[in-house]
Amino acid sequence: MKHLTVREIALCGLFIALITVGTFIRIPIGTGVYTLQFLFTLLAGLVLGARLGAVAVSAYVLLGLLGVPVFASGGGPAYLLQPTFGYLLAFILQAWFGGFYARSGSTVSYVRLLLANLGGMVIVYVVGIAWFYVVSNYVIDATITLWAAILYCGILQTPPDFLLCLAAAGIGLRCYRSGVWIMEDKPSAIHKGVRA
Repeated sequence: MKHLTVREIALCGLFIALITVGTFIRIPIGTGVYTLQFLFTLLAGLVLGARLGAVAVSAYVLLGLLGVPVFASGGGPAYLLQPTFGYLLAFILQAWFGGFYARSGSTVSYVRLLLANLGGMVIVYVVGIAWFYVVSNYVIDATITLWAAILYCGILQTPPDFLLCLAAAGIGLRCYRSGVWIMEDKPSAIHKGVRA
């Protein structure tokens, strides 16, 4: 297994901190309250790449499960039984997918990063809503219909999450152009001219 460089460790640590801080930045929009947690998990995948993006988000989730209060409602192993825990698991897959897709083409562009983010958003919604539905109905006995779960946990969340996907694509592209971008193991044309 490849050893992490000091730069990679520092960037992973930075994203763990950013995801944690983003969890507690609450923005009221209409009747809902939204955080910047999703923005920073998107950026973790784009900037760190598939492997390290997933590692950083996994470390954040593990910290919370170990009892460090980094989640919106605290932390600890009991969080596994929260209906919203599926979103945290999905963030790991989303970060991996975003990093992979962003680097899979011959060039890095705003459109490619946006598509990576939108694909990640679909992953988060599918896993998050499925977990929410199953835990609500079969673990904590808080019955909810599948349609209600899709409406409240997906459809109504889409506009602000889409805006975060747009913002993350723009920030990710700036990070790429400025050299704040972790290179993948196999070099390709998209990395020419960018220093590690």
